[in-house]
Amino acid sequence: MRTRTRRPARSLRRRGAIGGTVALAALLALAGCGSHGGTRADAKPTHGISDAQAAAVPDDQASPAPEGPSAGPKASDPPVKGPVLPDAKLTPATGSFTAKEKKYLHGRVPQNMDPAAVLQAGQEICQRLQRTAAHDKDAATGALITGEIPSADAAVTQLCPSLEPLLNAAAKGFADGTRKNPAPGTYRSLTSAGTCTWQAMGAGGKVLASGPGPGGAKRVTAKVPAGTRAFVSTGCYAWLPE
Repeated sequence: MRTRTRRPARSLRRRGAIGGTVALAALLALAGCGSHGGTRADAKPTHGISDAQAAAVPDDQASPAPEGPSAGPKASDPPVKGPVLPDAKLTPATGSFTAKEKKYLHGRVPQNMDPAAVLQAGQEICQRLQRTAAHDKDAATGALITGEIPSADAAVTQLCPSLEPLLNAAAKGFADGTRKNPAPGTYRSLTSAGTCTWQAMGAGGKVLASGPGPGGAKRVTAKVPAGTRAFVSTGCYAWLPE
């Protein structure tokens, strides 16, 4: 008679835990390639700031004069460092580039790099934005505002111009954190997290307005009064004017 060896329960539990860990890792990897394309900012305690602290915020975060009442600058592609391939050498290994693709690649391909790889990176930006916008337009706009999808400006305008409305919307918003001299008005946060808090700070660090209040809110709006020198938010991801 054969004797069956019983596997210890502890070993089975350990195997189950390992399997669960592998499955969780796979889900997280898929989420990283999914529609939102990034993790929204974790909440941090909100503190008032003084005039000196507000003045220390870089001027490029100040509300510029612009396309809209709260418009911010569009993100632009960083310049390519070092020599780039001349247009005459912008040819793929097989086939050919369209005029639109060549325009995108102009001045963007470093020497000794395959231009097809640079083009593919731009196309992937378009695909990521399209997938995200199909699921949640606010998430796509927020990803542009926060820089989670970098170098999107040229890719959108030259490879997928149908997505330009997302760029235009993002240009009017600003990211979570400290915004110097915001335009007065009502803004909405692009997150449903209940940890979003904000303060509108005036002269001398005086709190002119704050929110959302005890318990948080699923939809957070902020009314920024005139005279606000700094708008400070945490856990709110990004803001757009109402």
